Amino acid sequence: MHRWPQNPLITPNHVTPSAGGYRVRGAFNPGAVRYNGEILLLMRVSEDCPCGDGEIAVPTVDIEGGRGHPGLLRLRDDDPDVHLKDTRGIVYRGRDYLSTMSHIRIARSRDGIHFTVDDAPFIFPSTPAEIYGVEDARVVRIDETYYINYTCVSPDGWATVLASTGDFKSITRLGLIFHPENKDVAIFPERVDGKYCALHRPNNSGFGKPSIWYAESPDLVHWGNHRCVLRPRNTIWEEMKIGGGAPPIKTSEGWLHVYHAKGRNQVYSLFVALHDLTQPAVVVRRGTNPFMTPEAPYETDGFFGNVIFSNGLVETDDGRVLLYYGAADESCCLVETSVDELMAALD
Repeated sequence: MHRWPQNPLITPNHVTPSAGGYRVRGAFNPGAVRYNGEILLLMRVSEDCPCGDGEIAVPTVDIEGGRGHPGLLRLRDDDPDVHLKDTRGIVYRGRDYLSTMSHIRIARSRDGIHFTVDDAPFIFPSTPAEIYGVEDARVVRIDETYYINYTCVSPDGWATVLASTGDFKSITRLGLIFHPENKDVAIFPERVDGKYCALHRPNNSGFGKPSIWYAESPDLVHWGNHRCVLRPRNTIWEEMKIGGGAPPIKTSEGWLHVYHAKGRNQVYSLFVALHDLTQPAVVVRRGTNPFMTPEAPYETDGFFGNVIFSNGLVETDDGRVLLYYGAADESCCLVETSVDELMAALD
């Protein structure tokens, strides 16, 4: 298991802004899939709007005819209708605006290392549930269809949307599958006992801490039989919350699942868990310690330092696992490993 020596593979400098007046601040947290002889990364691209002295500028989206169009709100910082919320946004005339907005962009590679980034967004905010951005895509192939789930953000909170594609040029939105506040959804790559299965992460606002839950569906849209299957442990690595990662890998011993944890000082790390093959809600084994923590400079320093977050991996024909991850909410990186090495991180 080793970090790729040329990390980071993709940085904001590799990405063309989606609109005039926009600036790319991050290209990170990629979903990953093999398609048509290539490895595709579905990156979260976050953008803001640089401005001059005495100015405030924030990205916006205008929705017309089912399509989203990038906009820009430019204001004076001494405008009495402007209230600085914090570094993440402002309130203008009673409405919230975020300082950055995200979309999903595709990067393409024949070898999984050298990527070419598409010039235009693949998934851009286009519904009222997405007007603050779309983030952190996961992608899974089931039969002949590729399903993409991603986090949508709006004044109503954040939730999870499901979409499908057959060519990675266009998508069909299938609607919200987990209502606010729920994210970090990892859909299993095949049915179990005739049912679709997924891991998801509702936000605990009362008792307990944000944990990983399990759900089942007859059609990928309507989900039920919810139950909590993994809770944060009282350790420096998991004491704040945990959440699901990429779609699980099927092995002879069970479903292997890489998940993230947020711990002391807001450090994000990666763990592995093993779910039963026939009863995926049952966690058979779980790593006590993270197999990966922020260590490299591009992980410890950046837009939001000490963060490694993975929601995409690819198994190669020669038995390797290419685990792609976001570093410091800024860049896309790669750690090369194998199923055996990940299994060794279990207790």
